[in-house]
Amino acid sequence: MYVQSKKISPWTGKDYVRIILYFLANYVLLGGLFVAAIFFNCDVSPEKFVNYFGSANGLNQFLYLMLASFLILVVLFLFYFFEDRDFIKKPKNVIMMFSIIYVSLIISYCIGKWGSIYARPIALCALLSLLLINRQTAIFMNITMCMIMFLLDKYTGATYLQHYANAEFSALLIGFSAGLIGIYLVSGVNSRIKVFFMGFVISVPIIISMFVLEGMNIKQIPETLLTGISAGILSVSFEMVLLPLFELLFNALTDYRLSELTDHKNKLLKKLIELAPGTFNHSLIVANLAESCASAIGESSQIARAAAYYHDIGKIVNPAFFTENQQGSSPHDELPPELSAQIIIRHASDGKKILKRNRLPRIIEDIAVEHQGTMPVRFFYVKASKMTDGEIDIKDFSYPGPKPQSKIAAIIMIADGCEAKVRTLKDRSHANVDRAIKEIIEERMDMEQFTDCDITLRDLDIIRSTLVNTLAGVYHDRVVYPKLKLGQKDKIKVNE
Repeated sequence: MYVQSKKISPWTGKDYVRIILYFLANYVLLGGLFVAAIFFNCDVSPEKFVNYFGSANGLNQFLYLMLASFLILVVLFLFYFFEDRDFIKKPKNVIMMFSIIYVSLIISYCIGKWGSIYARPIALCALLSLLLINRQTAIFMNITMCMIMFLLDKYTGATYLQHYANAEFSALLIGFSAGLIGIYLVSGVNSRIKVFFMGFVISVPIIISMFVLEGMNIKQIPETLLTGISAGILSVSFEMVLLPLFELLFNALTDYRLSELTDHKNKLLKKLIELAPGTFNHSLIVANLAESCASAIGESSQIARAAAYYHDIGKIVNPAFFTENQQGSSPHDELPPELSAQIIIRHASDGKKILKRNRLPRIIEDIAVEHQGTMPVRFFYVKASKMTDGEIDIKDFSYPGPKPQSKIAAIIMIADGCEAKVRTLKDRSHANVDRAIKEIIEERMDMEQFTDCDITLRDLDIIRSTLVNTLAGVYHDRVVYPKLKLGQKDKIKVNE
């Protein structure tokens, strides 16, 4: 799952050259796949292969194939450039995108050649794109895959298509309908077993398309049903097999991986629970707050929860130096405020290093170091100011940044500060909680902590309202129980 930002970072000349070269390199690789398909369609015969390119018809078909595929890749580049240029600015994303296309093409070609073209898992590209990138991209990737598969069927001398009527149009009709239905059905489904059963639903448009293309033949109905169901099941089966591989190779974030990351049995969370239990409890509350706020402004609540779980993971390096983990005296009592501030500040960069070492998704790494922005460690700055008559540079007591680069990072910055402040309030009435949260948000706005992300004043107002309602519920006033010691003789007699 790729999180798209509305704030577009500028491109340099080097960025244009690099990405264009990546697209051209993949255009050559795609041409290589077409040549390999022609070779296999010539029954792996070097003589037939040479004859194919030696004939005017074969050469013209190949040239048309390459020209058409070039136009498709140009359109693909323009789509990403105008819809989400930050995505293709990273070479890793370009490689992942083309890898999805290549894998889907190769699997579909093999099953079509040595099995049935109607059993091809042509919805695979759409499903992988949906889970690894986003729904909007998946729709366009599905169209791209259908067009390339059509070209491969039509212009590589695929003799196996002779067994079917209108076979070259199967990729267009089946891929388009099954892929789109798969995208909308699987979107938001977090259970792998539910996704598997969606394969049967994806089979429905495939079966209908088969009847449209081949005609209604009563004798072939059982075979048609079996083939169509196979195509749907194969699409989701290959998706479930390949998805962990893509997650590993490209460090991609998916709903399944988010579920694994927020499982308390995760090794990093177990370490946090063991070494810094107070920090873990704080992270749980921040996660609930961030999830509610993200959902309220239309951001991913799952990513917000996962990022909040790990935003303070750097505190496991020196857990005793953080208030929530202390019992009794504080080790800061023996240290100068400058050193204490640096220990506190370092937890953000330590967190990023720990997350990077454990190969957590990049967005969670970034939020771990962004959630404090360039805010000062107020307590030790004030303490140092009282201990000296000279001027003190507040930058020496401030986090180095960067400031939040995404709405989710901004949410966690606000939720983190609000949870800590509300916890210290003696009077946690609704009005007091509202006042405290306003102060936190206004302070961060005054210190320009949100200038690098695309969060709006309307978003901040919704976040404030959500936090007030949630925190007022979490820290509501409790009944003061009377002192009363009950014993065996105080049993209440019922129905005597």
